[in-house]
Amino acid sequence: MPAPSRNHPLLLLSGVATNAIGYDLSPESSFARYMSAQGFDTWILEVRGAGLSTLGDSLEEDEECLKNFSKIDSVINDDIGESSASSATAVGLENLGASFVSEVPHMKRRGSEVVTKYKEMRLTTRFMEVLTRISERLAGFLNGDLLEGQNSAIAGQIKDFNRRLRGMIEGQRLFPAQILELQDRLSATLEEFQKQLELMVKYDWDFDHYLEEDLPAAMEYIRAQCQPRDGKLLAIGHSMGGILLYAKLSSCCFDGKDSGLASVVTLASSLDYTPSRSSLKLLLPLAKPTRALNIPVIPVGPLMATVHPLASYPPYVFSWLNSQISAQDMMDQNLFEKLVLNNFDTVPSKLLLQLSSVFQKGGLRDRSGTFFYKDHLHKSNVPVLAIAGDRDLICPPEAVYETVKLIPEELVTYKVFGEPGGPHYAHYDLVGGRLAADQLYPCITEFLIHHDIV
Repeated sequence: MPAPSRNHPLLLLSGVATNAIGYDLSPESSFARYMSAQGFDTWILEVRGAGLSTLGDSLEEDEECLKNFSKIDSVINDDIGESSASSATAVGLENLGASFVSEVPHMKRRGSEVVTKYKEMRLTTRFMEVLTRISERLAGFLNGDLLEGQNSAIAGQIKDFNRRLRGMIEGQRLFPAQILELQDRLSATLEEFQKQLELMVKYDWDFDHYLEEDLPAAMEYIRAQCQPRDGKLLAIGHSMGGILLYAKLSSCCFDGKDSGLASVVTLASSLDYTPSRSSLKLLLPLAKPTRALNIPVIPVGPLMATVHPLASYPPYVFSWLNSQISAQDMMDQNLFEKLVLNNFDTVPSKLLLQLSSVFQKGGLRDRSGTFFYKDHLHKSNVPVLAIAGDRDLICPPEAVYETVKLIPEELVTYKVFGEPGGPHYAHYDLVGGRLAADQLYPCITEFLIHHDIV
C-alpha cells in the first residue's frame, strides 16, 4: 500500500558546490525518491549557480550587456569583411589599460579593399555606440556592489580600462582605418576582459545570499504549491544544507520571527568546526592567497573530475581523497563515479571564504563578521535530528556535536551512524551509502512523521 500523504512538504538542501544529483543518484539509490515513497511531497533546492538553477531577470540583463563585447567583432566583419591584420595575441587583464593606448603600428596597405566614406561613417558610429554601452555598463559595475573594496586589484584595473575607453570615445581617437588594424587586438582584449566580468557577474554571492534570498524564495514557492495548513515545511540539509538550516533557525530567533519549519534534520553539519580535526582545515592556508589574488571562483566540479582518475585508478596518487567522500565498500563504484563527476559545481571564492569562519572562534559568521549564527540557537523551538558519520573526515562527529549541544535538550536528537567493526559512514554515505536506505533513512522518516503534526 502507498504511504499516506503527509501534512508538510519536505525540502532537501545539498552541500556546498553540489547539486541535486547527490539526493537522486539512481532510481535504486535515491534519498529523494525514498522520502517521496514515504508520503512526503519532496523538493530539492538547487541554490544559485548549482545544477539546473537559472539566472534571474537582473542577471539576465547583465549577461545581455556582456554580449555587447562580441558585437564589436561582428559589426566590423559585417561591414568590411575579414580583416587581413596579423593574428592577435591575447592581452592579460593586467595590461588592459595599456593595450588600448598603445601607438597604432604602421598601417598596412589593404590592396584592392576599399572602404567607402559611407561605410567609414557607419562603422565609426556603430563602433562608438558599442564602446559607449560597454563604458556605461562598467561604470554601473563600479558604482554598484559587484566589486568589494575600492582598492581591490580588479576594481583598479576596470577603472583604468574604463577611463581610457571613455577617453577614446570623447576624443574620437579611433578612426575607421585604425579600427581595421586594431580589430584582432581589440577582440582578443575584450574577450579576455569579458571572461573576467562574466565570472564576477555570475559568481557574485556568498553564504548570506543563500540564507537571505535563495532559501526563503524556495520555501515561499513550496508553500504556495503545497498549501500546508500551518504554512510550515519539513527540511533536511546535508553538509552546508544543514548549516543553512541552523543559520535559518538562529537568524529567525534573533529577529523574533517564525522560521516556517516544522522540524529539521541535519546530516554532517555544524556551525562550529573548531574542536574537530576536520580535513577541511588543510585548505585554510589557501584563504589568504585567494583574497590577495582576487580569485573570483573555485571550480570544484572540474577539479573533482580531473583528480578522480588519479584517485580511483593506478597508481592511485590521490586515493586518499576517496575516503573524504565515502568509506570503503559503502558506495557502488558506478554510483561513486557518477557522484564525483556530476554532483559538483563551480562556486564563488567569497562563499568558501565566509564558510571558512566555521574554523574560527565563535563559529560561522555573517558577511560582516559581526553576527555569530550559533549564538541564538538556544532560543529555537524547532525539533532537530542531527546525524553524524563515524568516519566523516569533513564534518566529524565532534564538530556536529559542537552545534547540537547549543540546542535545547528536549528538542534535539543526536545520532552517530557507523559501528566499530563496520559498516562505517563517511561524508556522503549519509545520503547515498549502500546501507543508508536500511539503516539511516528509516530513522529520519520516523523523526519526520513524529513531528508532522498540524
